[in-house]
Amino acid sequence: MTRWIWAFSLALVPFAAFGGSILEDFENDPQTRWAYVQDGVMGGVSQGQAQLVETDIGPAVQLTGTVSTDNNGGFIQVRHRFADAWPANAKGLRITARGNGENYFVFLRTRGMARRWHSYRQSFPTGADWATKELPFTDFQPSHAGMPPNLDPAQVIGIGIVAYGKDHQADLTVTKIEMY
Repeated sequence: MTRWIWAFSLALVPFAAFGGSILEDFENDPQTRWAYVQDGVMGGVSQGQAQLVETDIGPAVQLTGTVSTDNNGGFIQVRHRFADAWPANAKGLRITARGNGENYFVFLRTRGMARRWHSYRQSFPTGADWATKELPFTDFQPSHAGMPPNLDPAQVIGIGIVAYGKDHQADLTVTKIEMY
C-alpha cells in the first residue's frame, strides 16, 4: 500500500485534464492535485491524515483521524483546486465512497468568496459497503450569510472532501468523483 500524507501544496490542474465526466479516479499522481488540511491552521486541535490506498475496486484516498470541536475547531479534509471552470450546465457530482457510518461533506469553493473558509456544502452518508451518492448542485448550501444562495458550477475553483462539524472518529475512503 502506498501512503502519502500531504501538506499545503496544491497544483492547479486544468479541467480538460480530467477528460469526460470523471473529476478524479486517484490515478496518475493524485498527490500532486490533492492536499490534506486540518483545523490546526485556525487554532483547532483535530488530528488526521490523508493517504492513497489501493482498494478492491481501485485506487482511492482515505481520510482518517479525530475531529474535535475544541478550540473553535472541527474539521479534517483533503482538497483540490482547479484552474479551469466547470461546465455551467453541470447538474451535480457523484461520489463513490465507503466509511464508518458517519456523514461526511463535500465543500465547493467558488471565485470571489469573501473568506477562505466560505464554501457551498452538502453532506452524504457512508456505510461499510461502497456506494455512489449523487449530490445535485441545487442541494449545496452556502456556509455563511451574504453568499449567493445558489451555487454556480461555472464558478467552482476547488473541492474538499471533509469530516466536519462534530466530535467523531473519521474514516472515509473515496475512489471516484464524477460530474453529471
